[in-house]
Amino acid sequence: MNRSILLTIDGIINLVLGLLLIAFSTPLVEALGIPDAPGFYPNILGGVLFGIGIALFLEKRNQGPLGSGLGLNGAAAINICGGLVLAGWLIFGDLSLPLYSSVLLWTLVLLLVGISSAELLART
Repeated sequence: MNRSILLTIDGIINLVLGLLLIAFSTPLVEALGIPDAPGFYPNILGGVLFGIGIALFLEKRNQGPLGSGLGLNGAAAINICGGLVLAGWLIFGDLSLPLYSSVLLWTLVLLLVGISSAELLART
């Protein structure tokens, strides 16, 4: 897949997820049936921040005078870390989610890991 297309898709996914978290409220949680478990959202944010840390170290290796932004490798690192933390919660978190919420969150895991895989494959 074209690098520009991958970055556009990844950008859209992250913008939508970011807007949902910015608008985070009890009615939204109830409507989506997503977890309201203690630690769930801080853990997801921790996974994303860990991925950002990896992305920044990858960017540090770029020798250009202005860098190139985080690019495909950085985007993949961020998405895979966030996606794997979410998968960990879904597998080990004892969340007792309704079926539609489980489907929504597993779809998100597949989307994040899938776009990350495509980005890493595009680099090879």
